[in-house]
Amino acid sequence: MADAGTCVPLTDQTFQTVVLESPQPVLVVFWAEWSGAWHLIAPAIEALAEAFRGQVTVGTLDVAEHPQTPSRYGIRTLPTLLFFQDGKVGDQLVGLVARAEITAKLQALTRPSEA
Repeated sequence: MADAGTCVPLTDQTFQTVVLESPQPVLVVFWAEWSGAWHLIAPAIEALAEAFRGQVTVGTLDVAEHPQTPSRYGIRTLPTLLFFQDGKVGDQLVGLVARAEITAKLQALTRPSEA
């Protein structure tokens, strides 16, 4: 599921360039195949990746296959969603959260900042 559609599969090796050096906001979803909550939230993540295409990069990182990055960010619960802007974590959601909650955070990331 994570490798389908508009979500970008991430690895420990690609995290720097795809996430930290991205010119646009990035949502990173840390997941594992054995996580029941991941399977429940995955369709919403895929739909949001499509809805925010061109505005936000949505990446998925399998913590079982790529343990270095989750360790660096202290990921202990799956799924964990980290919202990056300018290479820094700006917000996070942990566990099984409502699609509306994720949508609100993505909208906040894409809103033009007021000068």
